[in-house]
Amino acid sequence: MQDVTTIPNWLAKRAFMTPDRVAIETGDEVVTFKELHEHALHVAQQISYYGITQGDTVAVLMSNSLSMVYVIHSLKYIGAKTVLLNTRLKAHEVAYQLKDSQTNLLICDDDLQRVGKESVSEKTLSMVTASELFKSQRKEIDVIEEFSLADADTIMYTSGTTGQPKGVIQTYGNHWWSAMGSALNLGIHEKDCWLIAVPLFHISGLSILMRSIFYGMKVMLHHQFNPKEVNEAIKEKEVTIVSVVTTMLTKMLDELAEQQYPTTFRCMLVGGGPAPLSVLKQCVVKQIPVYQTYGMTETASQVVTLAPEYSLSKLGSAGKALFPCDIRIINEQGDVLQANQSGEIIVKGPNVTAGYLNNEQKTRATIKDGWLHTGDIGYLDEQGFLYVLDRRSDLIISGGENIYPAEIENVLRSHPSVADAGVTGVSDDKWGQVPYGFVTLQSNVSKEEMMSYCESRLAKYKVPKKLFIVKELPRNASNKLLRRNLLSLVSEKSEN
Repeated sequence: MQDVTTIPNWLAKRAFMTPDRVAIETGDEVVTFKELHEHALHVAQQISYYGITQGDTVAVLMSNSLSMVYVIHSLKYIGAKTVLLNTRLKAHEVAYQLKDSQTNLLICDDDLQRVGKESVSEKTLSMVTASELFKSQRKEIDVIEEFSLADADTIMYTSGTTGQPKGVIQTYGNHWWSAMGSALNLGIHEKDCWLIAVPLFHISGLSILMRSIFYGMKVMLHHQFNPKEVNEAIKEKEVTIVSVVTTMLTKMLDELAEQQYPTTFRCMLVGGGPAPLSVLKQCVVKQIPVYQTYGMTETASQVVTLAPEYSLSKLGSAGKALFPCDIRIINEQGDVLQANQSGEIIVKGPNVTAGYLNNEQKTRATIKDGWLHTGDIGYLDEQGFLYVLDRRSDLIISGGENIYPAEIENVLRSHPSVADAGVTGVSDDKWGQVPYGFVTLQSNVSKEEMMSYCESRLAKYKVPKKLFIVKELPRNASNKLLRRNLLSLVSEKSEN
């Protein structure tokens, strides 16, 4: 009997099945699946030269490029786990993730080598730039011919309520089932082309790369998001699907102006938080097929997506749970709620993470009886369509990036002049939300000094948009900070 717990090396299998089909297209290059396989094997041998073997961990600090794609696939040929690092992080943030994941080798883009060198300066691991790697010698390897669906493939760090990021383990099975769930909902068309303008170090970008292999589908890879270039690709390059967050969609609508997309474009997949109804209604007028989706790093991308036939009748809904998945709404006592009752969203399915790397306590607290407790708030209507009311109670989603206030508060409190700190999200037309900081002081400090302090310790998107000095922060009887009440200090606050 065939072992159903394994799957053939998926790129090698795809290259065998459809070798001449286009896998990736950029502005300058076109790569077939056969060529992608050959590049991945070549790079795997070069990485092996640095002593990496099956079971090791390699971190990747790179921006969207063919080079990054080659590295991602090559590590699977070796059987190494891949830690995908956000290129916007500061060196000390990278250093924490390298240490926590017990990384053996860091591969970084040439223009990120300063951050790379600073992050490994006090570590025992090695670092190599992409240009150095691709010029290095090769060492023959035994290519991994089968993947165990239960084995860890990629690790992505996501912020936590304690301020320290957690390493989300994504297995080979998680990626496979995520792709299958999406295909069963959106379908697979012969001429599909999925454009990647979101980062490959995010699950939104990586999941498209995985689907490309499974579906035998061409992806168009953009180095970074540019609304004009994305719109041109849809109109002139026969792109059929694009994944975006609300801020991206808004910019695309502005750039599109009075023009329309061709009928070949069949799906604008919107994630990263609920899209405002005003934006969705603009898309209706422009006849843009928008499908909202709900997912997270822990679910290897989508877990709920609106089906095409409900794009208008259920405007504003994230849809129903994908075919392999299930969803419930529970109250604080864990009781399952009825239709139209809001509570915590919990999800279950083969695309849900097995847990957090080296963090059994957080894993047990988040995954109970196979159900992932998201901390997000929403409700199901009578037909089972999910409406997301709020992302995690404290989470700030800014331009699709997840920001936990506690992480910023820890930095603010570490300043010698700050006695206490609180951070909350504020609605913003451009970014969806931005963080606002509130501090109490024990000695005088200028706004410029505080902002400079934050900028040197936080990724740019995490730096408070505004900083206010207040007399005291709202806390309950247990001395717990009430972040939801911070903006009520508006009459007392003074901008420093």
